[in-house]
Amino acid sequence: MNIKNFSIIAHVDHGKSTLADRLLEVTGTITGNKMQPQLLDSLALERERGITIKLAPVRMKYKSSVIASTSMSLRAERSNLSVNSAKQSDDEIASSSGSAGAPRNDEKEYTLNLIDTPGHVDFSYEVSRSLAAVEGAILLVDATSGIQAQTLSHGLSALEQNLTLIPVINKVDLLSTLRSPNGDLKIDFERLDEIKIQLIDTFGFLEEEILLVSGKTGKGVKELLEEIIKRVPSPKIDDKKPLRALIFDSFFDTYKGVVAGVRIVDGEVPKVGTKIKFLGTGAIGEVLEKGYFSPGLTPIEDLKSGEIGYIATGIKQSDLVRVGDTISHPRGVIEPLPGYKEVKPMVYVGLYPIEQSEFLELKEVLNKFRLTDPAFTYVPENSQALGAGFRCGFLGLLHAEVVQQRLSEEFNIDLLATTPSVEYLVEDVPITNPADLPQGENIKDLKEPWVKLRIFTPQEFIGGIMDLVSEKRGIFQNQTYFGNQVELLYEMPLSEMITDFYDKLKSVSSGFASLDWDFLEFREIDAVRVDILVGGEKVDALSTIIVRSRAESVGRRLVSKLKDVLPRQNFEIALQAIVGGKIIARETISPFRKDVIAKLYGGDRTRKDKLLDKQKKGKKKMKMIGRVEIPQEAFLSILKS
Repeated sequence: MNIKNFSIIAHVDHGKSTLADRLLEVTGTITGNKMQPQLLDSLALERERGITIKLAPVRMKYKSSVIASTSMSLRAERSNLSVNSAKQSDDEIASSSGSAGAPRNDEKEYTLNLIDTPGHVDFSYEVSRSLAAVEGAILLVDATSGIQAQTLSHGLSALEQNLTLIPVINKVDLLSTLRSPNGDLKIDFERLDEIKIQLIDTFGFLEEEILLVSGKTGKGVKELLEEIIKRVPSPKIDDKKPLRALIFDSFFDTYKGVVAGVRIVDGEVPKVGTKIKFLGTGAIGEVLEKGYFSPGLTPIEDLKSGEIGYIATGIKQSDLVRVGDTISHPRGVIEPLPGYKEVKPMVYVGLYPIEQSEFLELKEVLNKFRLTDPAFTYVPENSQALGAGFRCGFLGLLHAEVVQQRLSEEFNIDLLATTPSVEYLVEDVPITNPADLPQGENIKDLKEPWVKLRIFTPQEFIGGIMDLVSEKRGIFQNQTYFGNQVELLYEMPLSEMITDFYDKLKSVSSGFASLDWDFLEFREIDAVRVDILVGGEKVDALSTIIVRSRAESVGRRLVSKLKDVLPRQNFEIALQAIVGGKIIARETISPFRKDVIAKLYGGDRTRKDKLLDKQKKGKKKMKMIGRVEIPQEAFLSILKS
């Protein structure tokens, strides 16, 4: 069987899912009214936000005659593409993007296994798992944007895994906007030159290797399929060896148990009803069903070496099936596959049920959800203010936001989230919850995580971006020019990134800048723990670690916001921000006051004073025995500020 396994990798919004739609159409995998935009983005949240969150595998069939490559040079493209009609221009863009020539009669049917991937840095683990299951990748670049942060990051990751890269410039239809004096469309060749030079200089591609495609109109897609068949190597197939299948994805099904998305490396999946073993966890399952993604689950009789598909395992205990594990036969000594590098969460958020009675339900939901998102982690924790909950780890703020929304929409769970924080080291002991750090004004041997920051931006925004990163304690390292684009390299504390950095970056660059980051190391920091007292009682969920120079301003902001959202009581409430035993900010919520002298109509002043003194004594006693209950709505308002 002729098999080609490949992924599509690119920066956010460079057209991966749209190109995948055209591939599904051209190969006849999806036809008629079954086709819809961004078909592989199956989650409602993906459609709502317009981004890919989950990797999505699909199998396609395509007949090809495997013709020789006759890619045109850029000079030949210019001579052919400066023709008179708009239709002719579009057609010749397609013809310049790859193969040309008469088809042969010796057509063969190929099985093309595509894995569509996310583009945002927070979902890079999805990309790494996809690349480990394929032999090639389409490196997609937006013709209007050029190379951006994740283009470089994902491209280098693919090269590290020795994958065959096919460079593709997408959205070339958007370059057909210039008109000649007689009204015909012309191509912006200067822009095409610029993007091609970026690809050549950055990755070392040859000019003739670069393809031109429009995912929107479908131009160049057939030629791209031919190039995939020619360039992407077929997997090594050995059906004689014992079964070894790499789990690259999984999800839970009520009837089938854990369904594992697998790449069959060696051997063949046994028939339905046969026992299988997970070499990492030692769990024993059963093949309830096997098949491939089309993109829905399609059962088949044979799933062999080199193919990508799924196995319904019948296991109902989700933690027994892990992404990166190897499925094999239950007997014999079999060497497991290398699997994936263990992912390390970078941002931590406490998730608590609104009602404590839902704690066990939330635990079960998180257990099942982790099957679909291996980068997500959680451990139980307890808060004096919020009760029992979980300290959850994420790869970034967007990842945290998406997970919370998915838990709410897909599992109908109402959650309360605490302020995002990063992992600190205190005497080399990791701390993920600020409330767990030692009290006091000086925290000894405290270290915070630093990251290597890569920012791509047009040259005109360099000044504003440099000012922004400097405000966030960033340290400049280097800058590299790629035509009009500039790559800025910085080192910066991760804690500064998880606040409003990304929004401000987009603001100062008018939305054109993009970023990527990698963990660097832990470095010492002069910081203090700011605690919030409400009515003299500490609210541990609002504790935060702040650089000493900013502690006072942050404390003022928190107590001011709390004053605005906390409901008034019948007694006075003191709101205080403290560092150790020192109060750095204070606000007071005034009490409700009943007009006890309204019934008096004159007379001696002492009558009024007597009633007011009695009221004052009552409020003093109420303050001593009264307890302030902070409503969930108030927490939500503060934590989102």
